[in-house]
Amino acid sequence: MSKDIRIKKGLDLKLKGEAETTISSISRSKVYAINPSDFHGMIPKMVVKEGVKVKAGEVIFYSKNDESVKFTSPVSGTIQEIIRAEKRLILQILIAADSQDNHLEHSKKNPKDLSSQEVKEHLLASGCWPFINQRPYDVIANSADTPKSIFVSAIHSAPLASDLNFTLKDKKEFLKAGFEALSKLTTGKVNVTATSNSDFLPQTDAIVLHTAAGIHPIGLVSTQIAQIDPINKGEKVWTVQIEDVAIIGELFVTGKLNFQRTIALTGTGFNTPSYVNGLIGAQMGDVLGSNLKEGNYRIISGNVLTGQKRTKEQSIGHYDSQVTVIPEGDDYDFFGWNLPRPNKFSIYRAGMFSFLTPNKKYDLNTNTNGEHRGFVLTGKYEKVFPLDIYPMELMKSILVRDIDQMEALGIYEVAPEDFALTEYVDVSKQEHQAIIRAGLDMMIKEVG
Repeated sequence: MSKDIRIKKGLDLKLKGEAETTISSISRSKVYAINPSDFHGMIPKMVVKEGVKVKAGEVIFYSKNDESVKFTSPVSGTIQEIIRAEKRLILQILIAADSQDNHLEHSKKNPKDLSSQEVKEHLLASGCWPFINQRPYDVIANSADTPKSIFVSAIHSAPLASDLNFTLKDKKEFLKAGFEALSKLTTGKVNVTATSNSDFLPQTDAIVLHTAAGIHPIGLVSTQIAQIDPINKGEKVWTVQIEDVAIIGELFVTGKLNFQRTIALTGTGFNTPSYVNGLIGAQMGDVLGSNLKEGNYRIISGNVLTGQKRTKEQSIGHYDSQVTVIPEGDDYDFFGWNLPRPNKFSIYRAGMFSFLTPNKKYDLNTNTNGEHRGFVLTGKYEKVFPLDIYPMELMKSILVRDIDQMEALGIYEVAPEDFALTEYVDVSKQEHQAIIRAGLDMMIKEVG
C-alpha cells in the first residue's frame, strides 16, 4: 500500500545558478579515473596491470571484502597508471581512453524471466552491483544478504539539483527493466518515492509508489525509510539512486553497461548553467569545458551540502550527477556579524533580513563565517532534522565512543548526508557528516 509523505522540518537553500534545460555533449577525456575512495570501506584488489588494454565494462578490480563485487572500466582503453599510497593502498586507477568505446558485450535479459539468483549473478558479473548500497552503514550492499525492502528516491531536493523530469524523460524503458530486476533481489517491496508531478516513472507492478511533499531533505532516502519502513536492529534495506536504476535497466535491455550520465552544471561560477552528457570518471576540466567563469571559484562534485571539492585535473564522483561551482569564500566581512548583511542568507535573525524574503535566491560562497568551537546549544538542529532522532546527542555519543548509546539513539537509521543541514546551521562549525561517518565505521568494526 502506498503512502503519502509530508515533512515540515528541513531547509531549502535557494541558490542562484539553476541549470537551464538544455543538453550538450562534452569533449571526450583523454584519461578517465576510477577512485576506490568513492566506495567507502571497500578495499580494492586489482585484476589488471599497467599497460593492459581493457574494454568498456571490463573488470578492473574487485572488493577484497566481498570478492564477487566487481568494478569495471567506464571506457575502453589502456591502464595508464595505478596510483598507490603508503603500504600500496590504491588511490586511483587512470585509463587512457580510446577514441571510441569498444564495449564488453553481455547477453540481453528480461528480468521477469530470471530467478533472484540469476539477476544477482548478472549484476555482480557486469559490475552493476556497486550501485546498490545498504542501510545500516551506507556502504555497498553485501551480495550474500537479502534485504527486507529496497528504496529508491525519485526526488532531488538538494540545492540546485537536477530536474529528473528532464534528465530521465527518455529512460522509461530502462527504469522499468531496472525496477523489475531490483524486485527480484528482495522478499519485500521496492519502494519508490516521487513527487506528484513526476512524469518520468514507468507503469510497473514491480514497485510500490509513494508520493512525497516538503522541503529538503524530503529527497533523502533516510527520510523516506523512516516514514515508510523504519530500520530496526538486525534488519537491512538496500538503496539505489534513480539514475543508477536506469543504468541497471539499460544493461538488461541492451546487454551493455553504459556509464553515461546527464550531469547538471549548476551555480554562479558557470557562464551558462546547463546540462551535459558525460561518462562516470571523466576529468572535471572536460566536464566544465569553456563554461567556467574567470575568477576564484570552488568546484564541487555533487551539491553544496554533501559534495566533494575537486580540481580540474580530478574526476567527477562515481555517484554524482551534478557539478556545482560557487565563489570561494576567502574574503571576510568588515566587523563580521556586527553589521546588517541584507544579501546574506541565514536561519538566524541577528543582523540578517533573509527571513523577510523567503523566495529570494542568493549567491553564497564557501565562507564558514566563523571558526570551529565546542558544541553550542541553539535548538536549531531539530528544526532542520525530520528524523525521530536527537542529532546532537547521537553525535556526542559517537565522540565518546559509547556503542550502546549510539544504538539507542538511532545510529542504524542514518547516513552522513542526513546531517548536512545540521552541519550547515551549526554555529559551532562542527563537521557533522564526518562525525557520523566515523560512528558508522565504528559500528561496522565493533558490531559488524
